Amino acid sequence: MKQEIYIADKKNLSDVLNKPKLNKDDIIYLLNLTDEKDISELIRKADSVRKEYCGDEVHLRGIIEFSNYCEQDCLYCGLRKSNHQLERYRISPDEIIETARKISSAGIKTVVLQSGEDFYYKKEVVTNIIRNIKAACDVAITLSLGERNFDEYYEWKSAGADRYLLKHETANEKLYSALHSHQKLEERLTHLKYLKSIGFQAGSGNIIGLPGQTIEDIADDILLCKEFDCDMCSFSPFIPSPETPMKSIPPADLKLTLKTMAVARIVLKNVHIPATTALSTLSPEGRKLGLTVGANVIMPNFTPDEYKDKYRIYANKKTYDPVKYVEDLKQMIHSMGRKIGTDKGHSLKKNY
Repeated sequence: MKQEIYIADKKNLSDVLNKPKLNKDDIIYLLNLTDEKDISELIRKADSVRKEYCGDEVHLRGIIEFSNYCEQDCLYCGLRKSNHQLERYRISPDEIIETARKISSAGIKTVVLQSGEDFYYKKEVVTNIIRNIKAACDVAITLSLGERNFDEYYEWKSAGADRYLLKHETANEKLYSALHSHQKLEERLTHLKYLKSIGFQAGSGNIIGLPGQTIEDIADDILLCKEFDCDMCSFSPFIPSPETPMKSIPPADLKLTLKTMAVARIVLKNVHIPATTALSTLSPEGRKLGLTVGANVIMPNFTPDEYKDKYRIYANKKTYDPVKYVEDLKQMIHSMGRKIGTDKGHSLKKNY
């Protein structure tokens, strides 16, 4: 990854970290820090901003990956349509609803419904799933279904869905087009604007470590999330999938990923930032590290066991018994002096 070299001393770093508003040059400067003491100071600042704006609560969101079919052909993703080696699956609406009940029974207040862009699940089917989950469980619902029609978004919001996660992945239009043969960045951003306009708590974010990505691109990703006033932002590392054209690209650098999360927390302040599953693939301590640099959300995977290994966006994805994992998470979170969120963890920007 191309990086500009910045020569900085401790005084300059303190000046930047204490600015009320960071510009793009400031963000680039922080992302390029290499001295371990400087990075530690950056992390301390991010953690203090997290505490000020989010408190000490860590919100758990239970994920159900209910389909690995996808109409798109993104170069980096193991679910891509051209991956004919992947055994495909779809979970029935009844099993999705039953899994949501298990998430609620584990004390988790948000259910995340995630899939590839699979139009097999028609508007009415998803609407009924949302309504049935809401009737059965006292939970918030996040949808992560890719780009769908605007009338679908509207109906799902009306049915009771609370949030929609649609990562922009990179704010570099040329890089976006190179990675997505059937999509355009402008269209994705139009979808994000619409989701916000109809009252969804909207989430976006990037992928760190994409080939050709620069530090300037990552700075633009953070600024784009600020421009769109996102309610949640995910900054996750690229991990190659063996069944894609990008199988030989090395995984993202853990240190750069953590610096990005820290800088994002300082810039974005009152957003939800997850310590992603992909962090645990880069490091066994990945999610704990994520919580130290500004994250305040973890999303345990409740996808039923017979499907879990087939949702292969990237290689070496960690799997686990979700109920036991939640108990382990609680112990880890308490050991850090943090606590488990007991409410639905809605947007920090307004009352829902």
